Amino acid sequence: MAADQRRKDHPVGGAGSTYQGAGQRAHIGSFASGGGRGITTAAVDPVTGALTVLGVVESAGDAPCLALSADRQVLYAAGGTDPGTAAAYRITADGLAPLGGPVPVDGVGPVHLSAVGDRLLVANYASGNVSSLPIAADGRPEGPAAVLAPSGRGPDPERQAGPHPHHVTPDPSGRWVLGADLGTDSVRVYERDPAGGPLRVRAETPLRAGSGPREVAFHPRGDVAYVIHELEPQLTVCRWDAGSGRLYPTGEVALGSGDAAAGTREYPSVALVSPDGRFVWAAIRGSSLVTTLSLSDGPEKPRITDAADCGGQWPRHLAIGPSARHLYVSNEWSGDVTWFDIDPETGHPRHAGRLEVPAAACVVIV
Repeated sequence: MAADQRRKDHPVGGAGSTYQGAGQRAHIGSFASGGGRGITTAAVDPVTGALTVLGVVESAGDAPCLALSADRQVLYAAGGTDPGTAAAYRITADGLAPLGGPVPVDGVGPVHLSAVGDRLLVANYASGNVSSLPIAADGRPEGPAAVLAPSGRGPDPERQAGPHPHHVTPDPSGRWVLGADLGTDSVRVYERDPAGGPLRVRAETPLRAGSGPREVAFHPRGDVAYVIHELEPQLTVCRWDAGSGRLYPTGEVALGSGDAAAGTREYPSVALVSPDGRFVWAAIRGSSLVTTLSLSDGPEKPRITDAADCGGQWPRHLAIGPSARHLYVSNEWSGDVTWFDIDPETGHPRHAGRLEVPAAACVVIV
């Protein structure tokens, strides 16, 4: 079925519509600076994967990064430039209910956050630090934030004059936290302070100089991690030792599409591993592609098998649907979320629909 026909068969609702019923929902964060309206909530069709707008929390303002609590009952949002803030929303049958107001993270330019135990961790790109905020019993973040400010730099004088943490996520064992730092070309392994202080650096893994590590994704097996780089179109494969809290690079995969001759520079944004561990998808800004890597030769040996148009411009984030049959792409510059049917044999995405969301930055499905 053609993509245009799919859109006619599954129209989206208006942004002012009320919330209706339960079921799977997609929460979509956006950049206020690009015309975003806060957090858009959409119903997810369990069969087609189509999105239908249920409502918009415009009071969320700038909300480019979202994350769920461990029990998937609270949605966290971080944003703002200076100062950066974090807020929490209870997920209810009627929509998102604010849990208090925004809390300062004592950092500038939050770009990623994770709920880890009783702490909310925030990577602040512009100020180059990582914040840790206590989470209250009802799920709301509280201040003041405990802040870790690492040091270092990379060879790019414009993008790497100092640290720029871009991602902070727990490892599968729950013992450690890993953070990709675009500014220092490294991934840090953190341990949490049981007294609630700032994170402590356990180890630091240097990666290719000038590559700009952006995010870390784990294979379901738990002992392999993939680091996607922004300043060079590549994916680094790493062995992860949860016992010692050490990350060991073992190989690289070039993600470029070969458009360099046409003057197109490519900036990978995110890598997403399929729940069954058979595929990795990588979003590539600049060329506006979603690249599929097969893991049929093993988690340590990803190989590219497909590169599909993302259906928009500047794909910033990827998410997998609840049935693992649909892939969602947040396209910042074209202001939409596109969804794809996933071929169950090859993992290749096939465009199926589009929802207009100005300055779309990320999607969380629950």
